[in-house]
Amino acid sequence: TVAEDMIGARDILLAEYTGCDVHIAHISSARAIALVREARQRGLRVTSEVTPHHFTLTHEAVSGYDTNTKMNPPLRSAADVAAVLAGLQDGTIEVIATDHAPHAAEEKELEYTAAPFGITGLETALGLIISQLVHTKKLALADAIAKVTIAPRRILALPQAEIKEGARANLTLFALDKKWKVDRARTYSKSRNTPFHGWELTGQVFGVYNKAQWWANPDF
Repeated sequence: TVAEDMIGARDILLAEYTGCDVHIAHISSARAIALVREARQRGLRVTSEVTPHHFTLTHEAVSGYDTNTKMNPPLRSAADVAAVLAGLQDGTIEVIATDHAPHAAEEKELEYTAAPFGITGLETALGLIISQLVHTKKLALADAIAKVTIAPRRILALPQAEIKEGARANLTLFALDKKWKVDRARTYSKSRNTPFHGWELTGQVFGVYNKAQWWANPDF
């Protein structure tokens, strides 16, 4: 983790020196999270994000050398995962990002060291957030959803989306308690590189409004 810790410390120091904002993407180590927390307590404009796989999996998942567990930053220890969860709870980590990184099967079906980093993340993100954070009472539903909707737009200084009559609908509809099984053969992504194949998750999307188009999940 020292590589992540050093870069995080460097960027925070540069942000303090220049007076600029800094956003730490894909934070995963306990020390880096502590650095962000300390910087925020000193009033620095430092924000950070985490991925679902970094609050769900530990480095134990790599033991079988499944290349779908190869990601950057790598999966960390149980202590680091605990620090991630604490950071999500106390607001040190404001954003959850999918880090969606699709790869063709032939790219991932190589030796572990030769395979590219990354997994698909879009289709499992909500299920992992609800299963691992909401139903375990680590985060309230409103707080968890804010980390993928409100917080990113605020950090990027984008106008907040509004749900009101006459506004362009851009909505994800989901059932909070619906259980479903991750099946890479039925994924809607053209790529199948997920470490969550076979997992049963709670919380399933059943429809999306986007750019005036409606999509209904036929598996719901």
